[in-house]
Amino acid sequence: MQKVSAKKHLGQHFLTDENVAQKIAETLSGTGYDNVLEIGPGMGVLTKYLLKNEGFKTSVIEIDTESVAYLKTHYPELENRILSADFLKTDITTFFDRQAFAIIGNFPYNISSQIVFKMLEIRQFVPEFSGMFQKEVAERICESEGSKTYGILSVLVQAFYDAKYLFTVSENVFNPPPKVKSGVLKLTRKENYTLPCNEKLFFTVVKTAFGQRRKTLRNSLKSLALSDGLRLDSIFDKRPEQLSVGEFIELCQKIGNDGIQNQ
Repeated sequence: MQKVSAKKHLGQHFLTDENVAQKIAETLSGTGYDNVLEIGPGMGVLTKYLLKNEGFKTSVIEIDTESVAYLKTHYPELENRILSADFLKTDITTFFDRQAFAIIGNFPYNISSQIVFKMLEIRQFVPEFSGMFQKEVAERICESEGSKTYGILSVLVQAFYDAKYLFTVSENVFNPPPKVKSGVLKLTRKENYTLPCNEKLFFTVVKTAFGQRRKTLRNSLKSLALSDGLRLDSIFDKRPEQLSVGEFIELCQKIGNDGIQNQ
C-alpha cells in the first residue's frame, strides 16, 4: 500500500524522525492506567514505539480514512483498537469502559487547543497527557504568570496538571514540513485535582478575564455583576496575567462567597 498523502484541511504533517518518535513515546510512565489513546497516528511512526511498551495497551483514533486503512494493513496488532472517528466529537471514555487512560499524539496544530480543552472535560479519566504541539502553544500551556503568553490554556491546564515543556522539534523532520517549530510537553495530573472553589465558576472567570487581558479584573469581570464591596478588593487591581493559578482559585472563592456560583 502506498504511503498516506498529507491532507492540508486536516493539518497533517507526518513526523519522519524515528528518534523523535521514540522520545515522545517514552514520555509516558504507564503509571495509574492500563490503556493509552494516540490521537491522529497517521502512518504510525509514534504508534510503533507505543506498541513496544508492554506496560499498557495502545489504541488509536484517526479521522482520516486513508490513514485508518494504512494502519489496518501495517499494524495488525491494533485489531479492534483503531477508532475511525473524530476525537473532538467522540465520547472516548466509553471505549475504555470509563477506566483511566493516557493520551498522546503528534497533534494537528489547527485543533491542538481544542484537544486540550476536550481532555480537561474528561480529566478524571486522564492521569497523563503528552505530545507535540506548535512550539508557541506548548510553551503557552507550560507558562507561568507574569508572561505575555500566559493565558487561558496555562491557567486551566495547570489548575489540574503539572505541566512540563520537554524539548523542541525542528520543522525539518516532517513531511510536509510546517512553517513553525514544534514543542513536546507532558502533563501529569495532580494528586488532588479537585479545586477548592466552584469549578464551573473557575472556568468562567478565567475565560472572561483573559477575554480582555489588558484590562484590570475590575473591568474585565464587569459582566459577573460583582457587589460593590467585593470590587474594592485589591485583587481586582490586577490584570489576569499577573495572577497565579492559586490566586485565580482565591479570586473564585471570593466571588463565590459574594453569592455568584454558576455564571
